[in-house]
Amino acid sequence: MAPITLAEMDSIKLMNRIDTKYVTNEATLERVLEAAAAAGYRVLVSDGGRISPYDSVYYDTADLTMFYLHHNRRLVRQKVRTRSYVASGDTFLEIKRKNNHGRTSKKRIGIPCANMMDFGAIPEACEYLARHSWFQASDLSPSAQTAFSRITLVNPALTERLTIDTRLRFRNYRTGHATDLQDAVIIELKQDGRAVSQMKHILLDLRVKPLRVSKYCIAITLTDPAAKTGRFKVKVRAIEKIIGNKLVTI
Repeated sequence: MAPITLAEMDSIKLMNRIDTKYVTNEATLERVLEAAAAAGYRVLVSDGGRISPYDSVYYDTADLTMFYLHHNRRLVRQKVRTRSYVASGDTFLEIKRKNNHGRTSKKRIGIPCANMMDFGAIPEACEYLARHSWFQASDLSPSAQTAFSRITLVNPALTERLTIDTRLRFRNYRTGHATDLQDAVIIELKQDGRAVSQMKHILLDLRVKPLRVSKYCIAITLTDPAAKTGRFKVKVRAIEKIIGNKLVTI
């Protein structure tokens, strides 16, 4: 695929967008990438690589307020995380908000990588959180880590982004349990909702169906035996069917 740089992607940050998620396996991903290349999609090249490692720490209250807002189907909800783009070292405190129209917005502020597990030590980050979320830094503590490798594609018209996450690994900071999604692949199509998506047709042709999944919620479902996870267990079973294997937690 032809490359695209971060600077060229500035026009399609899509910080306020509609997301559609899909889950498939690595064998099908090869076919998706072949079709995308034929359709003229470009691949993000960052720090010399086309596959970028990501590391995220999700924060929550002691009683998992953000997890349960999602589990209980609250349309308006938030998630708070720190995320490190491992290759560059750039690290942010990020606040993701979903509104009752299904649109996702994201706000973020840069922080030192050393503060991924303790952004509360940074006054500017605490003030930013208070301005843009329902929570105070003192309400939150690290809940779960998600780590994965990401490929980012951009369509020729520069109207959508496609993130493809592989090698997904989860660790629960509170229970000590860890797991991974084996060869499952989470694909997320990010668009402003006004443009026709060629990728949707590619995925439909390959029988890759939408599946609403949250990495954080799947991580808690798999690693916290005490959490109420009934709704998300259906998602876990769907992932296991796609990869043809049972997910194992240690």
